[in-house]
Amino acid sequence: MSPIVVIGAGLGGLSSAVRLAAAGRDVTLVEARETPGGCCGTASVGDYRFDTGPSVLTMPDVLADVFAAAGEDMESLLPLRRLDPYYRLRYHDGSHLDIVPGEEAMTEQVRQLCGAAEADRYRRFRARLGELFACEWPSFVDRDMTRLRSLAQPGVLARLAALGGFRRLDRLVKGHLTDARLIKAHTFQSLYVGLSPQRALGIYAVIAHMDTVGGVFFPRHGGMHAIPRAMAAVAEKAGAQIRYGVRAVGIETGPSGVSAVRLDTGERLAAAHAVVACDLPHAHTGLLPGAARDWRLRRPRYSPSCLVLHFGLDRRLAGQAHHTLHFGREWSSTFSALNAGRPQPDPSLLVTYPESDTGAAPTGHATLTVLEPTANLDGANGVNGWDGLTSRLEDRLLGRLADLGYGDLTTALRLTVDPPAWARLGHSAGTPFAMDHRFTQTAWFRPAGTARRVPGLHFAGMYTAPGVGVPPVLISGKLAAERILETSR
Repeated sequence: MSPIVVIGAGLGGLSSAVRLAAAGRDVTLVEARETPGGCCGTASVGDYRFDTGPSVLTMPDVLADVFAAAGEDMESLLPLRRLDPYYRLRYHDGSHLDIVPGEEAMTEQVRQLCGAAEADRYRRFRARLGELFACEWPSFVDRDMTRLRSLAQPGVLARLAALGGFRRLDRLVKGHLTDARLIKAHTFQSLYVGLSPQRALGIYAVIAHMDTVGGVFFPRHGGMHAIPRAMAAVAEKAGAQIRYGVRAVGIETGPSGVSAVRLDTGERLAAAHAVVACDLPHAHTGLLPGAARDWRLRRPRYSPSCLVLHFGLDRRLAGQAHHTLHFGREWSSTFSALNAGRPQPDPSLLVTYPESDTGAAPTGHATLTVLEPTANLDGANGVNGWDGLTSRLEDRLLGRLADLGYGDLTTALRLTVDPPAWARLGHSAGTPFAMDHRFTQTAWFRPAGTARRVPGLHFAGMYTAPGVGVPPVLISGKLAAERILETSR
């Protein structure tokens, strides 16, 4: 059986490796770090452990499908629980909205905050979100977009247009809802794809469906990093060899395409196929052969980055939700600042407080993670523009958290990750969110899942379709594996 090398043990690479190994292929997975996870990483400071990657897990069936491909039951290896509430949204006027499971319960939340008429509008809008999701998911998300003809679905495109998918997201939502607080609750998700609600297309309302209707989940034990650890265990059980602490430094090609992968140890791994599941712009600076160049990466437009503060607390927080989004007083101006490469004047903050036993803190203690969106390093500021800026933003953020009721955190154990730190971790432009999802970087217009001129070379991860987020990255790995299995029967 022709050997396959997967480069990068993030969620995309692991998704590919599990499926390929389960299909009986000879798979070697190489990972430069000492642990699996990639962007879904972990860090320890003192007695505290922090999840350093995504904190929002939606569409658990996509993850369960990876385990099922190897004949494993996810619930027995990686039990999840549905959060309740999914989010707690706090507004500058002192009001709040809990996003809770179930249509009736959620409609009642809206009625209490916004009134009966808005609750009726919300119920109709919720149905519209479901229609958009049902139209988009099988046709453009869970589908291979490596060929232009994948976009040639006139019936589906017409249906999306009729549902408002090609309007701007804020206009789509405002066409259904009138309360500004409820509109924010269903448009802030556009930042997940690197765009403001005023620039994102209405098709991205499906993200609001995924996390406000489908729900947000969390591993019962071990935090988010438990996900790649469980996937790596399944891959090895299926027969994949995982090598940690070794870096792929070159992909060799021959007349038939991929022939080998060179490692920084001096080894040469023979390969008929390679799946590159790491930062693509970096990969094109030496790892990939010149023939693998993709015109879609000539002028990439990157998503904003973020400043993240991880705190080790010596106390538990009574009544704190797992995810709390604190909206600032400003809204449109904050997105304008991001686009201009400036700090936001009044940013919204995502606060994550794992309320279940993750083993991440001593008994009676807890971890708290705060994320503030920031500009990436691709603008005029660059790395040098962050000289002194991080400390100023930290001070502002600590003051804001004190005002929001989290107490004085200035002396708490703290781990700070800013855009230059993301860059040092290997993320192009200092953003862990890859390229944004403007129309010209979506679906077929996103970097291709295969190198057309290098047979056997495939790609997975955030830079390929479907794009950013845990479910899309898992799907990208599945698509890469399916292409290999189809061509090497």
